[in-house]
Amino acid sequence: MRALRLRQWKSEPELMEVPEPTPGTGEVVVRIGAAGACHSDLHLMDEFEPGSVPWNPPFTLGHENAGWVHAVGDGVTGLTIGQPVAVYGPWGCGTCARCRVGVDPYCENPAGAPVPGGGGGLGLDGGMAEYELVPDARHIVPLPDGLDPVEAAPLTDAGLTPYHAIRRSWPKLPPGSTAVVIGVGGLGHVGVQILKATTAARVIAVDTRAEALRLAQECGADQTVTSGPTAAEEIRAATGGRGADVVLDFVGADATLALGVAVARTVGDLTIVGIGGGTLPVSFFSVPYEVSIATTYWGSRPELIEVLELGAQGLIRPKTTTFALDDALDAYRQMREGTLEGRAVIVP
Repeated sequence: MRALRLRQWKSEPELMEVPEPTPGTGEVVVRIGAAGACHSDLHLMDEFEPGSVPWNPPFTLGHENAGWVHAVGDGVTGLTIGQPVAVYGPWGCGTCARCRVGVDPYCENPAGAPVPGGGGGLGLDGGMAEYELVPDARHIVPLPDGLDPVEAAPLTDAGLTPYHAIRRSWPKLPPGSTAVVIGVGGLGHVGVQILKATTAARVIAVDTRAEALRLAQECGADQTVTSGPTAAEEIRAATGGRGADVVLDFVGADATLALGVAVARTVGDLTIVGIGGGTLPVSFFSVPYEVSIATTYWGSRPELIEVLELGAQGLIRPKTTTFALDDALDAYRQMREGTLEGRAVIVP
């Protein structure tokens, strides 16, 4: 079968022939219907080097995957051949307290995981291929009626990651509250949809690009603000001077982190989702009183089930551009150039 593989750090992936996988005990092979291309893949290609993470190439890219059950190994029950499914991307040990409740991204026994801190497309072979081997059937999530694999694939990360970040702040988003979304890219525009679908908060979207702000409006943002010297003042004015109850930073650069602090309301949440490499000085007087600052990574398996249901109901729908496997490198090129609107989905 054909697969898009990263053969070494700081290199372009290559489309090549590899053997079709066969499932062992407890394993599942998924025929891939779609695989999302994520901005984090660019970090793998352009920035990572030996020692950056506890795993190394070669491996097949693609950690946002959905398709149909193709084959199952001994001991697998509850799945049928041809059943449409999504793949839960982070693969932990399966036995620690976190993994046992489906929170594999925070696995506390990385030595027992298939690959420490990774999963399919992140150290092990992912879904930018005709088939993907999933090492444990618990990572397979059946798709609800009304949701096909092309729609489901980006929800496994671009939907799940902002959903987890927003869900943890639901108590701070009642009627009359304000949420600020900084960065309306592949994750941020879905974050706007999730906020509108699951909370009563007023949503303010911030970005440097006019086209991103237009996308935010299409996704339901109540107000858009161009990132720049007056952005904090505009947001403060829009909130009557109080600031935002929840700030979600999908960029994570120095400038966006500083903006997040400048517009956060006392007792609010500032959640850093983007991995832009910025830093945030924290001291007693450097942030508003009792603001909680957190980083989040991916989401839980139960949350993925909820995200897929929201997708099936049409409440969240990432803006996507589909590419054939032969054209996957063009998708990454557009991501690098900043010309891709929304999310790229590779359809083998």
